[in-house]
Amino acid sequence: MQKLKKHYLDSMKELTVTRNLTLCGLMAALAIVLNYTTSIFITPNIRIGFSGYPNRVIEYMFGPFVGAVFGAVLDILKYFLKPDGGAFFFGYTFNVMVAGVIYGFILHKKPVRVWRIFIAEFLVKLIVNCGLNTLWLSMLGGKSFVAILPARIIKNVIMLPIDTMILFFVLTFISLILNKSEFSSYGRVK
Repeated sequence: MQKLKKHYLDSMKELTVTRNLTLCGLMAALAIVLNYTTSIFITPNIRIGFSGYPNRVIEYMFGPFVGAVFGAVLDILKYFLKPDGGAFFFGYTFNVMVAGVIYGFILHKKPVRVWRIFIAEFLVKLIVNCGLNTLWLSMLGGKSFVAILPARIIKNVIMLPIDTMILFFVLTFISLILNKSEFSSYGRVK
């Protein structure tokens, strides 16, 4: 427990560094562009998009606290820039924060490994996507949780290996960049 607390506190300190805030701003801009250009709605309740990958980079580089804060701020900003049908609901922002904590704890300051990314993706898909997101959809849409869940499970089972491999390639590329001397101030990853 003490190790988790230290990991979280170390992540909090990352927000006090100007270059980290600048990188967060650049990643937020990239996420907003990806949100506008790569989101595909399969059904009203099922969307596939790539705007979450900048979040994963921030969670990988700066940890769970920064991941949660970055995700929450970015979720609110994306809503105000492109509201996707309906009033703002904090449950979805909470989901992004939970995902940021999960990814941050599992990936931050650790070597990029497929199994580690798979575990993070699996937990987020189980807890956030199939659990919390489905709960919020059922509460807001007036549909039964059990009626919505099967399609969401199928989508997440299909996307699990795909998202794992895409994130593996993205984080491998980021770790190669971070290991160059020009980027040594961001910390090297083994």
